[in-house]
Amino acid sequence: MTGCSTKQRSKTNTKQERDNTTCVMNIARHSLSCYHSARHFLKKYTLSRFHHFSTSAMASFKHKNAKRIEGLDKNVWVAFTSVAADPSIVNLGQGLPDLPPPSYVKEGLAKAASVDRLNQYTRGFGHPTLVKALSGVYGRVYGRQIDPFKEVLVTVGGYGSLFSIMQGLVEEGDEVIIIEPFFDCYEPMVRMAGAKPVFIPLRLKAEGGATISSADFVLDPDELASKFNSRTKGIIINTPNNPIGKIFTKEELQVIADLCIKHDTLCFSDEVYEWLVYSGHKHVKIATLPGMWERTVTIGSAGKTFSVTGWKLGWSIGPEHLIKHLQTVHQNSLYTCPTPLQEAVAQGFLHNFSLMDDPECYFYSLPRELQGKRDRMAKFLQAAGMRPVLPEGGYFMIVDVSGLKKDLSDMEGVEPYDYKFVKWMIKEKKLAAIPITAFCGAESTKQFEKYIRLCFIKNDSTLDAAEAILKDWNKDLSV
Repeated sequence: MTGCSTKQRSKTNTKQERDNTTCVMNIARHSLSCYHSARHFLKKYTLSRFHHFSTSAMASFKHKNAKRIEGLDKNVWVAFTSVAADPSIVNLGQGLPDLPPPSYVKEGLAKAASVDRLNQYTRGFGHPTLVKALSGVYGRVYGRQIDPFKEVLVTVGGYGSLFSIMQGLVEEGDEVIIIEPFFDCYEPMVRMAGAKPVFIPLRLKAEGGATISSADFVLDPDELASKFNSRTKGIIINTPNNPIGKIFTKEELQVIADLCIKHDTLCFSDEVYEWLVYSGHKHVKIATLPGMWERTVTIGSAGKTFSVTGWKLGWSIGPEHLIKHLQTVHQNSLYTCPTPLQEAVAQGFLHNFSLMDDPECYFYSLPRELQGKRDRMAKFLQAAGMRPVLPEGGYFMIVDVSGLKKDLSDMEGVEPYDYKFVKWMIKEKKLAAIPITAFCGAESTKQFEKYIRLCFIKNDSTLDAAEAILKDWNKDLSV
């Protein structure tokens, strides 16, 4: 019995051991299966997360702006024209004529649009009728024959001309001298070309007097000479100047020309206000000075010439060896400009070409009309306690507002005083202007932040409204 019992117990133990082993094996297999499942899940989840992260990072990187436009997103026109869009605001800020263009220019557009073939593409570098008209008018002005097909390029406004210049002639690492205050697109266009803008300010000769002339702002010849070096590719000049209205004299232009020749530097001459010259002053083209035609590209504008800024037509005139590079940029970016607009502008030039010895030529009659508006604006600004700078040309006037002693220290932000003043004036006085430091480099902010820019190519009713605001303003100050 005892032996049998022992044997039975042995069999029972062996069975239990087998069962335990089987159980352990089953647990191990289940655990291993769970491990593989968990490993597969973790691998899939990790890859999915990595793919999502890398895709997001890739998308974020690819959506980033190009380096050439880094820091160029702010624009004074976007900022202030939207603020001044309220119809209750008298807008003397943007250079927007509310005088009508010449009737024959408008009629020329209507007539051109009625001709079927003139609603199609025209020659990419300029409509033949227009480049021939430009060649005729400017050939007379320059005193030389201008090839309409090799020495003229028609562009989308003066902007298009300057863009073609920078992209076609300026290399990465070059330096371009810019005279302050300057039209605000000069600096970003230089930077987009990969070049370095080098600033030099016009300086006021004397602070005294109730009124100042734009002629009182001058370049220091020694300071200007110090800006030229072996890396200087070009200098941008603007005469008549926007915003000051300064017309560079022949003597001042000769100083610039001598330095350009000495350093083999190009000159980019923005002369879009060339016809808007007031009595006692004369516009001289730097390209007409000895040794300058072959190194100068001159920019012109139909918008400024015929008061049709919405047409956005401009041109570049210069020697073939420079213009051909601008044409390369143009043909690979814009290609051509609207045919009916070019035809209408051509007819405007042809009409006035025959009148260039007549005082009634539009090139001379418009500045006569604007001179009265200029003088009127200067008078009512002065009566309001401001100090206007009387422009020799163009249709803008800058004015010193420091005499008003308006404390704006409680306004938020770290903007220059002129920005704050214009924002305050738009909000509180319903009068819009443009701050001058928008036309300057950072180092010249203190020199110009007491000035604002006003436009006087306006109907009398617009000037009446501005004058009424300033008279009421003056009453408030005297209380």
